[in-house]
Amino acid sequence: MRTAAVVHVAAGSLLLTALAAAPAGAGTPDAEPRGTATAAARASAEGIDFGACPAEQGLPGTVQCGTVRVPLDYARPDGKQIELTVSRVRATGKDPDNSKRKVRRQGSLVHNPGGPGATGMYFPMMGALPQWKRLAAAYDLVGYAPRGVGRSAPLSCTDPGTFFKGPSKAPVHPTAAHKRKRVARAKAYARGCAERNGDSLRYYNSLNNARDLDVLRAALGENRLTFLGSSYGTYLGALYATLFPSHVRRMVFDSAVNPDPEQIWYRNNLDQSAAFEDRWADFRAWAARHDDVYGLGDTAREVQGSYDKARARLAKEPAGGKVGPGQLQAAFLKAGYYDDHWPHRAQALSAYLKGDPGPLVEQAQEYPEAAAEAENARAVYLAVECNDAPWPTDWAVWDRDNTRLARRAPFETWGNVWTNLPCAYWRAPRQRPLDVRAGSGELPPTLILAAERDAATPYDGALELHRRLAGSALVTERDAGSHGLAGGANACVHGHLEAYLLDGRVPGRRASCAPHPEPKPASADRRAGEARPAV
Repeated sequence: MRTAAVVHVAAGSLLLTALAAAPAGAGTPDAEPRGTATAAARASAEGIDFGACPAEQGLPGTVQCGTVRVPLDYARPDGKQIELTVSRVRATGKDPDNSKRKVRRQGSLVHNPGGPGATGMYFPMMGALPQWKRLAAAYDLVGYAPRGVGRSAPLSCTDPGTFFKGPSKAPVHPTAAHKRKRVARAKAYARGCAERNGDSLRYYNSLNNARDLDVLRAALGENRLTFLGSSYGTYLGALYATLFPSHVRRMVFDSAVNPDPEQIWYRNNLDQSAAFEDRWADFRAWAARHDDVYGLGDTAREVQGSYDKARARLAKEPAGGKVGPGQLQAAFLKAGYYDDHWPHRAQALSAYLKGDPGPLVEQAQEYPEAAAEAENARAVYLAVECNDAPWPTDWAVWDRDNTRLARRAPFETWGNVWTNLPCAYWRAPRQRPLDVRAGSGELPPTLILAAERDAATPYDGALELHRRLAGSALVTERDAGSHGLAGGANACVHGHLEAYLLDGRVPGRRASCAPHPEPKPASADRRAGEARPAV
């Protein structure tokens, strides 16, 4: 699912099974479980030699780094090994409200930020934030770069030097000629992934990510895993809970992906595109309520007209020679993830239409120095999602489904298609999605956090995960849509998170929290920073 770092297959096209199909040549059906146990035992004995982090990571001296070895292919645990990078800050052991009071250490809290393709190496730095201090007192905060990401056996599918090709057009309703160009580009990208990575490409998938997580647990010296997964990280956590239920201590699913095997991943992307349209409407309504500040129109329709005017103008003459309609859409897509982007996006659009392109160029341009990281993230994203499940291989299916969807959800539909289309032409073998579920008593209580109007992971996904995991508790932020709630602006949600991770308490089966306050309009200062980096 498209996050930074996400539409319909004919019924029955996915063959559901309790065990995912092993890659060709992987051996007996129990080869991966035995290989995982072997790798975990080895990791438990070796541990992780934490020390100073590599300078290029840009992490402060308070963060330690190390590596853990995992098999490329779990069916062959003694075969080729790859190294995953890991970061950690030790539990402080100090009560933030009373520094003289000791806090009992509860082990490691491991985080996966999603993507797939995002790195978690920076997660331990969260402990310095006020809302994380109580958790940082009790837990070692542990982040890692999943296989393929960053320094963890990195994947690449094309020359990073050519990855940013802006300014780009990105038509809302593409012509047949434009579609042909994008199909050709998707075929070339899929071919590049196969040629650059060879046979190893097949081993970058969600099931192996879950197995890696169990090896990491063992390397950290934990008998049971305490885990916080965000976005795609919730699907990873759900796979882990299904594969290794006895290894779960506490598990938080923050902004849950729909784990229904028939949704992975094509249908989830259709649902995501539809949800982004609703969230785009929320932004336009907010901007209209603040027409006195931005002058974009006092109705959502008028705000749309202002946006369309900017698109048309950028198509004729890119701002600063760098920002075209494609970059504009990508910048405003981030506003669909996080409402704390709304003030600065609205201010940039307003300034551009009044003759000052500076704020828009600042917010929407693509930076060549970030190209390698962005290309790596996209390569991992596609490798994992394309490998995880069957996708339609006939362009006519994609064209039919998305042409229909774009009539009512034009904002993100075709952008989502172009992101995922290489999966139609993927050359590596496909998995069959695991049937995620846990019966009564199979898992300790788990916690799901979800916002009702989340676009990146629509709320139906949280409901589906809640149905599938017996004993789970669902905390809903009503009438809100920011993606990723843990440690965020909602004190009610954060209270449930702390109660669970610190004391193991869950709020029954369901609980709800009032929405966090809407953002206030930004000042006219175009250099005002954004509260949250894009994911």
